[in-house]
Amino acid sequence: MDLADGLLGHPYDVYRRLRDTAPVHRIAGPDGSPAWLVTRYDDVREALADPRLSLDKRHAAPGTYRGLALPPALDANLLNMDPPDHTRIRRLVGRAFTPRRVEQLRTPIRRTADRLLDALGPHGTTDLIASYAAPLPITVICDLLGVPDEHRRDFREWTDALVAPDPARPQAAKEAVVAMLGFFTRLLADKRREPADDLLGDLIAVRDTDGDRLGEDELMSLAFLILFAGYENTVQLIGNAVLALLDHPEQLAALREEPSRIPSAVEEFARYEGPALLAIRRFPTEDVTIGGVTVPAGDTVLLSLSAANRDPVRFPDADRLDLGRDASGHLALGHGIHYCLGAPLARAETEVALAALLHRFPELALADDDLRWRRSLRARGLLALPVTYAEKFS
Repeated sequence: MDLADGLLGHPYDVYRRLRDTAPVHRIAGPDGSPAWLVTRYDDVREALADPRLSLDKRHAAPGTYRGLALPPALDANLLNMDPPDHTRIRRLVGRAFTPRRVEQLRTPIRRTADRLLDALGPHGTTDLIASYAAPLPITVICDLLGVPDEHRRDFREWTDALVAPDPARPQAAKEAVVAMLGFFTRLLADKRREPADDLLGDLIAVRDTDGDRLGEDELMSLAFLILFAGYENTVQLIGNAVLALLDHPEQLAALREEPSRIPSAVEEFARYEGPALLAIRRFPTEDVTIGGVTVPAGDTVLLSLSAANRDPVRFPDADRLDLGRDASGHLALGHGIHYCLGAPLARAETEVALAALLHRFPELALADDDLRWRRSLRARGLLALPVTYAEKFS
């Protein structure tokens, strides 16, 4: 089965058929190599926490997984690591993303949201991805890391080239990797010359005073991952949430009436239309049984977060958006030791973004229903979200 067949346009229809047919399927993965696709909630959740399913590419069988080739200075990141290295590095950076620390960021997040909405004016038409959903998280994560303003637009373009490669520009992803490597090399050198009170400055201090705790490639790879994931997941979560509300005006009206429900609503948005179709690939370190299917050691395993989150066994009437639903336990941000490090920040940004947007613009509607999704088998996000908006009802 060709994984790309139908998934780019109608992923949930395809995943529903796969889920109903069998728990595990042999498919061609995003890189064209053979893989096993897991679609049912219980199997996906169990596999996400199974220590026998490694993220380390060295456990891939020869001649199977290809994937995106990154230079060592960007490849030594948490998405390619198992314990104990994963535990060590996650502990070093995890303190920056605790719920308590993130709560302290809500005020600057709200200031950024208000500034972006101010720039739109009292009424008009805009692409809400370009004007709001994308610049909000890139501003927040760049402020946190200490990335200068002039580099932020470049980073968005590089990220887009990696997540959703343009078939007309086959070299774009490689060019983005080269550009990002140069960018992070210069950025870390600048931070060493002029130490700053930001997350990158803190990580550099750890690296330079206790090299046993953080290698140079690990430092650069960590900066790359925080910036990449800190932007990518949140822009899609915000954009998808707004679209879901616009497609369900009765639930939009109810949320306006009770904005205190926004935090629980964000969990349902993540379940219903999360930012990732698939978790990062895994490689069994020994033969494992998933959903009654034996997967040989070294094969590539793909866990479908979106299929699991639409599994009616776990979430009744799962294809329906229901902001009153208890969506706890969804897998949009992962599960187990590889649960998304920045999940508290992604939640806070999405909650603040939605609250500010709904408060500012009582009138909000799609300007064009011919929407295009990014051509990615991993990420789930809109290329653009054209809307009309107004501060007051006409």
